[in-house]
Amino acid sequence: MKIKRFLRNLVKPKYKPLNHIEIQKGCLLDNLSYLQSLQPHADLFPVLKSNAYGHGLKQVCFILEKSPVPMVVVDSFPEAQVVYEYSTKRVLLLGEASLQTYPYCDPKRTDFVVYNEETLKLLVDVFPHPRIHLFVNTGMNREGIKDFPGFLKRMKPILSKADVVGYCSHLASAELLSDLTDKQLQVFWQGLDLLHEHGFSPPWVHVGNSAALFTLHDQRLTAFRPGIALYGYNVFDTNHPAYQAASLLKPALRVFSTVVAVQDVDQGESVSYSEKYHVQEKGKIAIIPFGYFEGLDRKLSNTGVVNIHETFCPIAGQVCMNLTCIAVGSLPVNVGDTVEVISSHPQDPNSVEAIAKIQGTIVYEVLVRLQASIRREIVP
Repeated sequence: MKIKRFLRNLVKPKYKPLNHIEIQKGCLLDNLSYLQSLQPHADLFPVLKSNAYGHGLKQVCFILEKSPVPMVVVDSFPEAQVVYEYSTKRVLLLGEASLQTYPYCDPKRTDFVVYNEETLKLLVDVFPHPRIHLFVNTGMNREGIKDFPGFLKRMKPILSKADVVGYCSHLASAELLSDLTDKQLQVFWQGLDLLHEHGFSPPWVHVGNSAALFTLHDQRLTAFRPGIALYGYNVFDTNHPAYQAASLLKPALRVFSTVVAVQDVDQGESVSYSEKYHVQEKGKIAIIPFGYFEGLDRKLSNTGVVNIHETFCPIAGQVCMNLTCIAVGSLPVNVGDTVEVISSHPQDPNSVEAIAKIQGTIVYEVLVRLQASIRREIVP
């Protein structure tokens, strides 16, 4: 299959897309190394769900292939299939799946997160000694085993037919200075003690997400699941004690488009839908084939900016489904010119952080809404 793909790429004409996303390999690996230095005793399980937070699941698999991480985390079976093909790493299937889906997984390469009795029973019926991570509900109340003592009492005979290699949960407010985190950890450690009392000693104990990786320093945690931090984004407010440490992360993504048209406009003319923008003085409008389908939110209409020829130019009028108008004034812009839609520098007004602030949302949403069909390219 790989040989056929290689030969096909040799003979087919090269296609240059109008939109593309650059994934900076060096930044992502630097982030991984930095995060590992914060928890040198623990393994890191990079989270690659939701198309690797918009960065491209296949591309991030390639980047991480030679890294020392023992496994990567995905949310679904379709994501696991991509990792099976493009990586040799083990897969931690974090998300719940339909019971009919699990038999299609590769048990030799997959660890399964178990949230309920039904999944556990099916796994031991389908696979000989499946590798499982027990997920307890410690207080986020989204998913997980709530009555852990009762679960262990009822399921101990079934658990003996599995390899319990992990014990885990998820923190609801790890990026905040919150009492809830302490309460969740208390429940978590009580559950681990109970698990030991029942004769299970999983090698991987993990509750830490990106934020917790900076704030938790308990040697009992033998693994962490970095998500947004791996890709270079700081989850803390500026007044949080961990903010400065997280500021050393390097965003690894840049987004580019291409000017496909340039319009001359006179003072008073409107631009784009619904007459939301009127030209203040005679100039030019550049058009890029990047709209809300591609991931440029309509809230950026008349408020966002892009970078053309090292100049930040405002979005003029409503962002359209597949097109956006840019007010370039007298800037010498021509069809075919490259436009930086999203910058990898946090201080830039077209950074993911700045865009999220305009949209009134979080960086996660900006990233995962980047259309999966846009070509991702790995650059140094």
